[in-house]
Amino acid sequence: MRHVGLYEERYRRIGGYSTGMKQRVKLAQALVHDPELLLLDEPTNGLDPAGRRAMLDLIHRIGSEFGISVVVCSHLLGEIERICTSLVAIDAGRLLRSASLSAMTEHNDQLVVEVDEDADRLAAALGAAGLDVRRGGRALTVRLGDDDGLVYDLIRDAVADLDLRLHRLERQRHQVADLFRDLPTAEVTRA
Repeated sequence: MRHVGLYEERYRRIGGYSTGMKQRVKLAQALVHDPELLLLDEPTNGLDPAGRRAMLDLIHRIGSEFGISVVVCSHLLGEIERICTSLVAIDAGRLLRSASLSAMTEHNDQLVVEVDEDADRLAAALGAAGLDVRRGGRALTVRLGDDDGLVYDLIRDAVADLDLRLHRLERQRHQVADLFRDLPTAEVTRA
């Protein structure tokens, strides 16, 4: 009960527990026998954002501090990216990919450029400089070329010449969700 944060509540009836507390009781039941492997299916189901964070922190602690291997099944990919070190992505019973999470979320060959205003003018200036630019709201996506330094310099110079305020310039990372975005629509709806 102490490990899952319910030690002070140990004499209360479970019927009076919140959903988050009940989820932690289930986790305590799974941990009581000191397993080597813990299988968790949608461990944050029904929890509010604070409860989700607390449960994810707890799951991470179980794996890192207690030395218990944890397998989490979830459709909430952001949560998976937050707590897992390895991932097995399955769609409709078909293995999509199995690798370390860091390998799946490595940097790609695109920069995200976000400015306050006049993103259209910036996109035009970067396009005129020979860069491949795509627009998405206030953010632009610029494909890196053979000379990454030149692309950064062109963006810096264009932002300065147009007297724009730069909010973000970062190399884009792959996300776990990208595995599922690239599937044909028929395969996604079948799942």
